[in-house]
Amino acid sequence: MDSHHIAFTINDVARLYRRRFDHRTRSLGITGPQMRALVQIMRFPGINQGALAERLDVEPITTCRMVDRLEQAELVERRRDPQDRRAWQLFLTNAAEPLAAELQGIGQSVLNESLAGIPEADREAALSVLWRIRDNLSGDGQPAADDAAKEAAANV
Repeated sequence: MDSHHIAFTINDVARLYRRRFDHRTRSLGITGPQMRALVQIMRFPGINQGALAERLDVEPITTCRMVDRLEQAELVERRRDPQDRRAWQLFLTNAAEPLAAELQGIGQSVLNESLAGIPEADREAALSVLWRIRDNLSGDGQPAADDAAKEAAANV
């Protein structure tokens, strides 16, 4: 494999994951970006809008509008951050929990399909390489110290 093309391949795999996931969730009545926001809020209850924007790789104003729509749909609620009165924390509502569980199930199904026929050792090796690439690009160039966090990320 030519290392000059690994970034394109990683991007292509991510795009195909999103496309497959979006295709499976099209009938749920929310957009792909809204679903990604819900998943992030589900994974990180209490996340603030700035951190959500960063995780979604969108501008904060875009996140604000998206959260407004999710709040209007009664899927997300904003709560004042007790540590910072200027910030809002985001939480799923009770109404969103079945949707979030369905999204999680669909995501697991897409992941399982993508890994079909790939031996566990190859999966672990690929994940190890991707973690190293992520660590190299994160700015510190050092492998992440928290192996438990890596293992948790692998199971998402």
